[in-house]
Amino acid sequence: MPLMRALILAAGRGERMRPLTNDLPKPLLPAGGEPLIDYHIRALARAGIRELVVNLSWHGEKLRSYLGDGRRYDVTFAFSEEYPDPLETGGGILRALPLLGPGAFWVVNGDIACDYEFGARTLPAGTLAHLVLVPNPVHNPRGDFQLIGERVAAGPPSGPDTRTFAGISILDPRLFADALPGRFPLAPLLRAAASRDAVTGEEHSGRWTDVGTPERLQALDAELKARQQARL
Repeated sequence: MPLMRALILAAGRGERMRPLTNDLPKPLLPAGGEPLIDYHIRALARAGIRELVVNLSWHGEKLRSYLGDGRRYDVTFAFSEEYPDPLETGGGILRALPLLGPGAFWVVNGDIACDYEFGARTLPAGTLAHLVLVPNPVHNPRGDFQLIGERVAAGPPSGPDTRTFAGISILDPRLFADALPGRFPLAPLLRAAASRDAVTGEEHSGRWTDVGTPERLQALDAELKARQQARL
């Protein structure tokens, strides 16, 4: 059955984006005239993924107020609270699992910009995760994972097959079967699953930006505005 639910990760403090994130959660920072999170919501809705969970912590009340009930996007929202401190990616996903149901689901980092098309996807039998990877950017030249064919290899990335995690994935709740509540990263769980040959991957060669610094946000804003102007 195609995936119908997604989790947008929006709880981080955005420390590297200060002072822009002093009073705003990072997913509400504007690029091309719209908050970053709006691009993800519309892309998911276009793919028929309309049951969305958003995790909240830093200025979470502002994000909840902005998103509302989802009617203007033609989606529904549920919110996973992480007050007072964000739980990192792994801990945040584990906390949100009761809102995501028993099946596999999409996960999207709220602080990236990407033209990836989600579409109707499923996880192959025996697979616990599917990762979207991109060519290594200047700020991450060594990459995060090694992609060999359609499989993500276990162990540290090395060699010409290394790619950077795009912050987009499909995860099975069973990936978290042995995880304990609290603050922890996602990568160790993915590497453990990869060691059991349970992680697939694909390379996205289109537009992708990790909006991790004010300079990257400024460059993205200029790029999106230029694209908008070219369409006029």
